[in-house]
Amino acid sequence: MTRTTLVAASALALTAALAGPAFAAPAGGDHGATRRAVQAAVKDGVPGVTLTARDAHGTWTTTAGVGNLRTGAPRSTQDRYRAGSITKTFVATVLLQLEAEGRLSLDETVEKWLPGLVHGNGHDGSGITIRQLLNHTSGVFDYTYDDTFVQTYLMKDGFLKHRYDTKAPQDLVAIAMSHKPEFAPGTSVGYSNTNFVLAGMVIKKVTGRPYGEEIRHRIINPLDLSGTSVPGTRVTVPQPSSRAYSKLAETATGPTYDVTEYNPSTTFGDGEMISDSADLNRFYTALLQGRLLPPKQLKEMKTTVKEEGNPDGGYGLGIMDLRLSCGVHVWGHDGGVPGSLSEALTTADGRHSLAFNFNGDWSDSDAVREAEFCGK
Repeated sequence: MTRTTLVAASALALTAALAGPAFAAPAGGDHGATRRAVQAAVKDGVPGVTLTARDAHGTWTTTAGVGNLRTGAPRSTQDRYRAGSITKTFVATVLLQLEAEGRLSLDETVEKWLPGLVHGNGHDGSGITIRQLLNHTSGVFDYTYDDTFVQTYLMKDGFLKHRYDTKAPQDLVAIAMSHKPEFAPGTSVGYSNTNFVLAGMVIKKVTGRPYGEEIRHRIINPLDLSGTSVPGTRVTVPQPSSRAYSKLAETATGPTYDVTEYNPSTTFGDGEMISDSADLNRFYTALLQGRLLPPKQLKEMKTTVKEEGNPDGGYGLGIMDLRLSCGVHVWGHDGGVPGSLSEALTTADGRHSLAFNFNGDWSDSDAVREAEFCGK
């Protein structure tokens, strides 16, 4: 998850404390509460929403608002969008597959696979394991919190000037290495996008192929995820898609900017991917039903560490465990990059899934997930 605006960062995390009355889960395929939550998000200022839910009653889709503020064109249920940190679950799945094949151990060090890269200002890759990258216990500084990075790639003047810049993953790691670690490896939990830049680099070192190629070969093609891609340096989003909007500021007020086109190399393995809601539901359903990982590796992925702000859940290996206000237990991830907020969540049995996207990055999406899994 890459920060979009400073004030939006906490809203992007799937870790908000959930409060309020408990409701029964939707029955009979009634998604009325979800529809109302989507419409309310638009009334609160989100340009548009696209959503797909899948349960025992079938697949249900809805949209609200617009996909283009200039023309008023609506959003599509088939919209492709930048999925942000949902990328992390794909990356973790590939690494767990490689472990199952005996090609690496998650308890091997970053230094073994990326010698000399994690070094400086107290960082030491010889004391950090791949597992600690995937569950955010490495302590490695998050490069998206570097002030110069924020001003250059996330705030208005910098973004509009540098939106088409290409950054190598080594460049992103170097930004992190210019800061001290957040904590000693294994002593705490701290979400850091740098962890998954490194994880993507490990995949290439192990396989000899870029992490995106491995995702295509191992996940996208076998599951026929036709709306999903790893764009690399491609600045556009494939059609069908909507425009994406951001405030590019430290507040959620003020002018709105079209940020649809930009070079996603500034996110790499922590937030580069593009997908659509149907594909994300298919991916998480397959993952949680054991069709992508052997039982041992799926158990590893679902072994969580406790996160601040998520007392009833935790973070596994590239996946988040969340218990909603009504007691429903879901797994998945959120994603936030300039102009896009997304969530993909699935029950532990894979039978009820939800994926949706806001084409604006300054709002809170908690109400939509609560409505789908807990609404009447």
